Amino acid sequence: MAQSTALAGIKVLDLTQFEAGTSCTEALAWLGADIIKVENPDGGDQGRSASTDQSGVDSPYFMLLNANKRSITLNLRTSRGRELFTEMLKKADIMIENFAPGTIERLGFGFDAVHEINPRVIYAQIKGFGPGPYENYVSFDMIAQSAGGSLSLTGTPETEPLKPGPTIGDTGTGLHCAIGVLAALHQRQQTGKGQRIQVAMQDAVINFSRIAFARQALSGEAAVRSGNRSALGTTAPSGLYPCKGDGLNDYCFIYTSRAGNRHWDRLLKAIGREDLIGDERFNSPQKRWANHDEVDRLLTEFTRSRTKREVMQTLGDAGVPAGAVYDTLELTEDQALQDREMIVTVDHPERGKFTLPGWPVKMSDSHVDVDRSPLLGEHNTEVYAEWLDLTPDDLEDLKSQDII
Repeated sequence: MAQSTALAGIKVLDLTQFEAGTSCTEALAWLGADIIKVENPDGGDQGRSASTDQSGVDSPYFMLLNANKRSITLNLRTSRGRELFTEMLKKADIMIENFAPGTIERLGFGFDAVHEINPRVIYAQIKGFGPGPYENYVSFDMIAQSAGGSLSLTGTPETEPLKPGPTIGDTGTGLHCAIGVLAALHQRQQTGKGQRIQVAMQDAVINFSRIAFARQALSGEAAVRSGNRSALGTTAPSGLYPCKGDGLNDYCFIYTSRAGNRHWDRLLKAIGREDLIGDERFNSPQKRWANHDEVDRLLTEFTRSRTKREVMQTLGDAGVPAGAVYDTLELTEDQALQDREMIVTVDHPERGKFTLPGWPVKMSDSHVDVDRSPLLGEHNTEVYAEWLDLTPDDLEDLKSQDII
């Protein structure tokens, strides 16, 4: 790792799989940490084979979540494997796991055991639920989004709850965990000690849903699904407007601030309806909300005659918040996103050219080029030599015993 990166020299033992945990360690990798992905020799991270289209070839799902990591194999169910992992813990800064509840403790690496091995280790865990009646339950993204409230908020009042497209229950939890890890690293500079970090997926989704609790505070009732209109029920326009074209995503989302008339007046000028500035039906956020059907009609007349890009550019240039509804292919092909490495292409030994989203946090003095995900056990030789001074002959012996 280049020494100019923010987390250069930070060693992470990554026992994560699927998405929530791997999102955390990938974020740390993109900040410059050395992520050692410790995997079972028999197939490794279950995400490698999840949703793959080619038997024996890592899935795009795995590749998107494990960029910039190094992979070693180690069977923690063997006594020798546990001995090797114990030695690695003595040199690690961080250990992160998201196994099913109770698994890591059964392997002998619960927090108390690890803290005794190395008091400086920051020990991070991601689980589905926190202490309480559900704490031993297994969870995935859609479970966390259900139990955390986001499904109840997504859709229209007439529809059943809908799972949001983004996996905020998984990746969102991983990013919450990364924040905790970074804070613990800072605190360790003062105390010299590591600590335990626990993030529940349900809790992370609740945190993402804070504005819904604002609506509950206003009404005294549970927040309801509001479709594409303002979640607080106080803003117009706040919605999706059809644009010129016949694609499923030919829409633009338009929003004006509920804090005053500044955006609304700009909007009227941009669509050629200056005559409505000061109109009593629309001259306050409250009145615009009361007449939101008429607001929608006015805007739809404008948007239907223009493409979503034209609408976004016209309103954006006028200082009005507006966003075209871009699909994943449009984003992948966006030159501006490519230029700032938000969309990057890497060379994979089995998949060839592979395109994935990069890291959105841009730092002036810390830059990590996005690298491909590792093959299973690809870095056994170099990592075991660096960490434990093991030779190729040592590794052959361990391999013959199914330890690596």
